[in-house]
Amino acid sequence: MNAVDAPGTADRVLVIDDDPGIRRLLISALGFAGFEVDVAGDLTEALEQVARRAPDVVVLDVMLPGADGFEILQLLRARAVDVPVLFLTARDAVEDRVRGLRLGGDDYVTKPFSVVEVGARLQALLRRARGTAPPETEETRLRVADLTMDDPRHEVRRAGRLLDLSPTEYRLLHYFLSHRGQVLSRAQILEAVWQYDFGGDTVVVERFVSNLRRKIDHGHPPLLHTVRGVGYTLREEQART
Repeated sequence: MNAVDAPGTADRVLVIDDDPGIRRLLISALGFAGFEVDVAGDLTEALEQVARRAPDVVVLDVMLPGADGFEILQLLRARAVDVPVLFLTARDAVEDRVRGLRLGGDDYVTKPFSVVEVGARLQALLRRARGTAPPETEETRLRVADLTMDDPRHEVRRAGRLLDLSPTEYRLLHYFLSHRGQVLSRAQILEAVWQYDFGGDTVVVERFVSNLRRKIDHGHPPLLHTVRGVGYTLREEQART
């Protein structure tokens, strides 16, 4: 089902949710915002929609019959559907949010949600997914200590070992490396990497920083540091004598 009859001119969003009311709401609201909207209520319908027409972005409910949103995300990634995914989660389901981000989701909104916010977040995800390297630097190889980023190859290594980063984790690390040594607030990071600011809700930043720290610092001297009450900084700590 499509909400905009302008093939090839609008971004296509696939809404995967078993609630008919939510599907109708998002079809109407996102269609009005200029998206083409396809919908699915479960895993089978989702895979059929993806096979029929590849989406540009996905809205994925966590609680679904049969296979839940996490399983669907893993299957989509396994089938090389590497588009941004926005999770819909219950307001108090913190573990769902953390798990979704760790599995490769790019953002989330909590129910009940604002359709205006959903549309804005989808637009931000699409801009970020299609963007080139951030304009703050022209460097193509960035380094802090033994952590290196080769932008032309889209590779990150720590002590020579190749790291597996999601697109959002990669962009977050690029921002840190481009501002190495600087203390960056959560609001700055949210605006630069996610390209929005919704009332100071920076939980998504904290989750992604935690994921990134786990990947780049595990087994090595820490490079990604929390500055209490301010934000984060990427730097090599000098050995104390």
